[in-house]
Amino acid sequence: MAKLLDGYHAEPGAATVDLLLCEAHQQQKLLQNGQADVALLHLPFDSAVGLDTEILYTEGQVVILPTFHPLASRSQIRVAEVTALPELPMARWPGPGGSYPEGPGAEVRNLTQLFQLIALGRTTVIMPESASNDLRRDLAAVPVLDAPPVTTVIAWPSQSRLRAVADLLRVATRL
Repeated sequence: MAKLLDGYHAEPGAATVDLLLCEAHQQQKLLQNGQADVALLHLPFDSAVGLDTEILYTEGQVVILPTFHPLASRSQIRVAEVTALPELPMARWPGPGGSYPEGPGAEVRNLTQLFQLIALGRTTVIMPESASNDLRRDLAAVPVLDAPPVTTVIAWPSQSRLRAVADLLRVATRL
């Protein structure tokens, strides 16, 4: 995000960018109702239905564990090993309608909640590798070999004709 914003800001005639930080699965709604002009989505987690997209990058996934957990020192792990941990059920995120899927894992809405619950040994999560860039010292990230890759895209409403959006897209694809 910082690299994209800095690159766009350096462009002649760049428009002011106001950031709208939101909870999981809100980006599509914000684009569709005109509250946002562009959004970063993570496929396959977010829906891009009805939006135009440009791929920015694809990455692997990691499991986030408390550092005291025996698996935290592993160099890699498989999804089946993570989902078989009864002491660390997978965290549950709200869906697009705001309801949580059934299951034993903690209900979370943001990374602050999630990372605190993981540090306390209450839950775990498999997420894009980039989410582990600045982890707290009491958390560890272990690559998950067989987790599907995550593709980050920049998305915008297909009817958009804003020059600022086109300029931002040009910078995003260049970077």
